[in-house]
Amino acid sequence: MVGRRAVSQELLLLGERIRSQRIKLCLSQEALAEKAGISANTVSRIEGGQMSMGIETFIKLAQAMNADANDLLGIVPEVGKKQYQDMIHCISHLKSAEQEIVLRMVDVLVEGLRKGR
Repeated sequence: MVGRRAVSQELLLLGERIRSQRIKLCLSQEALAEKAGISANTVSRIEGGQMSMGIETFIKLAQAMNADANDLLGIVPEVGKKQYQDMIHCISHLKSAEQEIVLRMVDVLVEGLRKGR
């Protein structure tokens, strides 16, 4: 039972990361499904952590969102991992309004970098 719960938790987290990326791109589930060549019901079930997917579906989703597979999987590269942790630690000690400013700035920077690819 514990193993089953762990898998379910991983599916939920993966689904949340996929949903978050889709929303950042201002895509509906239907639009993402069309871009990926899968059904909207499949997208819904994946985002809800109700369904695992094969590698082919995962690749289609990542490509349709122009997303990094590591980001979707929640994998932080070992190189720079300490830097990420330090940055998150620093941001977590800012006031709420300051955290919002930092997050908006990072969103703008990331979007600019993506468009420049």
